[in-house]
Amino acid sequence: MTPPPKHRVLYIEDHADTVEMVTLMLEGGGFNVQAFSTLEAGLEAASEQKFDLYLLDVWLPDGSGMDLCRKIREFDAKTPIVFYSAAAYDGDKEAALESGAQAYLIKPTDSPNLCESLFRVLGRDGIDDHPSPADLSE
Repeated sequence: MTPPPKHRVLYIEDHADTVEMVTLMLEGGGFNVQAFSTLEAGLEAASEQKFDLYLLDVWLPDGSGMDLCRKIREFDAKTPIVFYSAAAYDGDKEAALESGAQAYLIKPTDSPNLCESLFRVLGRDGIDDHPSPADLSE
C-alpha cells in the first residue's frame, strides 16, 4: 500500500537554526518542507510552485511576513497561511490574521503542537473550507 503524499509546506524564516529545527520537526511529522529566508525568495517560490500550506515568520530581512501574506493572497486566496513567530503581542497576531492568515502560533510556546496545528488547518481543507482565524488562534 502506498503511503499518502506528504503535504508540501513553504516555510519562510530568516534564522538558520530555527529553519533547521522546524524543518526536522515538520519532516518528522510527515510534511515536505521547502524553506527560504527572505520575502522575495518566498514570494517567487509561492508564485511558481504549488504548496499545501504557507508557514511564515513575522520578521524577515527584506519586509514583514504580513506583507508576504498579502502578496500571496493576490494570486492564491485558498492555500492556508499560518504564522509561526516569536512576536507574541496581540497586535502582531491581529495584523497577521487581517493580512489573510488562518492561524498564528507563537514560538517556542506552540512548538510541541506545531505539526498537530498544521494538520488541523489542512484537515478541514475542503476546497473552500479553511478554518477561520478564531478556530486556531487563541
